Amino acid sequence: MASDVLLTFDRFRIDPSSGQLVGESGPISLTPKALSLLEYLAARPGRLVKKTELLDAIWPGVFVADGALKVCIREIRRALGDDAQAPRFIETAHRRGYRFIADVTQSMSADHAPRPTSVDRIGVMPGAVQYARSGDVNIAYQICGEGPVDLVFVMGWVSHLEYYWKEPSFARFLTRLASFSRLILFDKRGTGLSDPVTQLPTLEQRMDDVRAVLDAVGSRRAVLLGVSEGGPMCSLFAATHPGQTEALIMIGTYARRLRAPDYPWAPTREQREAFFREIVANWGGPVGLAERAPSVAQDPAFREWWASFLRMGASPAAAIALTRMNAEIDVRHILPTIRVPTLVLHRTGDRCLLVEEGRYVAGLIPDARFVELPGDDHLPFVGDQDALLDEIARFLASARTRADADRVLVTLLCVELARRQQRTRKADAMSALERLRTLVVEQASRFGRTAVHVADGRVFVVFDGPARAIRCGCAIGAEARRSLAAVRLGLHTGECDMVAGVPRGVVVDIGSGVAALAKPGEVLVTRTVVDLVAGSGLRFADRGMHTLAKGQKGWRVYAVRQG
Repeated sequence: MASDVLLTFDRFRIDPSSGQLVGESGPISLTPKALSLLEYLAARPGRLVKKTELLDAIWPGVFVADGALKVCIREIRRALGDDAQAPRFIETAHRRGYRFIADVTQSMSADHAPRPTSVDRIGVMPGAVQYARSGDVNIAYQICGEGPVDLVFVMGWVSHLEYYWKEPSFARFLTRLASFSRLILFDKRGTGLSDPVTQLPTLEQRMDDVRAVLDAVGSRRAVLLGVSEGGPMCSLFAATHPGQTEALIMIGTYARRLRAPDYPWAPTREQREAFFREIVANWGGPVGLAERAPSVAQDPAFREWWASFLRMGASPAAAIALTRMNAEIDVRHILPTIRVPTLVLHRTGDRCLLVEEGRYVAGLIPDARFVELPGDDHLPFVGDQDALLDEIARFLASARTRADADRVLVTLLCVELARRQQRTRKADAMSALERLRTLVVEQASRFGRTAVHVADGRVFVVFDGPARAIRCGCAIGAEARRSLAAVRLGLHTGECDMVAGVPRGVVVDIGSGVAALAKPGEVLVTRTVVDLVAGSGLRFADRGMHTLAKGQKGWRVYAVRQG
């Protein structure tokens, strides 16, 4: 079919000059592949078009399962208001193909310019939505493109895989990423197409979800690209799992979301509370658009899409919970431990997250590259997206440094008996320590850890997430009181050298120092641990500043409130 033919049916038309499906109320959003499929069928009214023909026509030279056709047909039917059981436009011939059954009028378009089809031009399509299992939760994901590097895209705030592609500028942004990578998209638990949850995820659980998706797609190493709030999670993942992280990219990100004397760019708590009230009052509309995309904030089509995207991405309660959790994030202590190649991009006039925040983040990450670009929009697919994409493409072409996988970010749990009698026979002391080790092994296995290390009368367990480490510590303390004796427990999150599976470094000294401060049965943690468990429901009591290791700065210590 010639590209200058306008197809009209019922109250709709496919306009090749604009590359759009248009209805009575104006343009109707369709992903490029769905629009191409609709156009192909409408140009052949009354004819049964076999699935093999459609696959060859819409995805030439690419192996695609016919499930992709079903996804596009469902999208087209939703756009047209068509019923699969009583169709007015597209009829399904079971296992054979599809037939366009409405009357179609063909005419020449007023504008003969070829319609813009960035997806077709680059040869990339949105992949079918699939699911990965992360614990008890199903995580929705898509794969797009076949590039040489795996690229995990982590959207900030809320997300919805299918609604990404309904906004042309977003579809173009993702398509360009997929042109030089195997692009991996996913919806965070509790948002979009992933399972709803009663409690929104912590950064630790989001890392688990990323690893579940990477396992599902068979990816051993990937580049992480975090937008806005996705940046802190990607930072934590890169520091904790350098062996799985090829490189780290962050766009319009931050280190913490509440103002502090040493972080003056973030909103105050009062400003955050005002935004919470706005969500409660206006969710369902284009909440927060003026500061996130000022260049299109008055565009009716974009406002409608943004409002729909937010509604489909999260319920009002989930949006509030997620925003509150984000407000407690603080990864400042983590950033210096990142050892993978890092690119931080920020627009000068970003109204949502100030450019100073991007500079600060890049300044704390060793050898990070910071690029400041002109523009006022926070959303990366709005405004001059090509400038961002060009920087990403150049960075990926040059980022080939392998991180030291033996140096990782860990949460170290240190356990020691609360009472050490000076005259206790050595054999009795060893017996008590062995009983403690056995107890720790039993409890740690419940929280996914099997390796423990005994040194200097203490038992150590290494975790890749602080929340589960705290809960394991509480469980050990409770079981010790019943079956052994009271113990002291301390936790710290920091950089650690793993030598033959044994933790080495300052993190061990600090963890031991925290445990030594604890009262019998008490679990103490450093401020770094507290900052990383936002949204976990864990509560803490301030125990003041302490020097925990020789030559180290003072650390603020907190007691875990149990019960």
